[in-house]
Amino acid sequence: MSDALGRKVATVAVVVADYDQAIAWYVDKLGFALAQDVDLGGGKRWVTVEPGGGQGARLLLAKADGEVQAASVGNQTGGRVFLFLETDDFARDHALMLEKGVEFREAPRREAYGTVAVFADLYGNLWDLLEPKR
Repeated sequence: MSDALGRKVATVAVVVADYDQAIAWYVDKLGFALAQDVDLGGGKRWVTVEPGGGQGARLLLAKADGEVQAASVGNQTGGRVFLFLETDDFARDHALMLEKGVEFREAPRREAYGTVAVFADLYGNLWDLLEPKR
């Protein structure tokens, strides 16, 4: 396929228990920006957050609707790392996230591909904080 198609992964849905709780966590703990918060009626909202500077995909904070979706909150990938937050300065961001109360599940480690540590979001979904090897 050609890059001329102009396609990209722009938004990834994350099932959450509560819109405002999720917004607060992503903005306060990870430093994301609230990009959109649109009332769709009937208790539904279109809420997106994005890393500072608008780099990478946005997250759609999708409130669970029903028992099946509620059961997936915090376990969207069956316990595997779900998302990868890439940084240009691992030490800076790791220290800042610890200061803000983000729960890391392991100590930072160096891998062939870069420096990485797993952390959990407010519901328990696992993320990698990753500084790729340059």
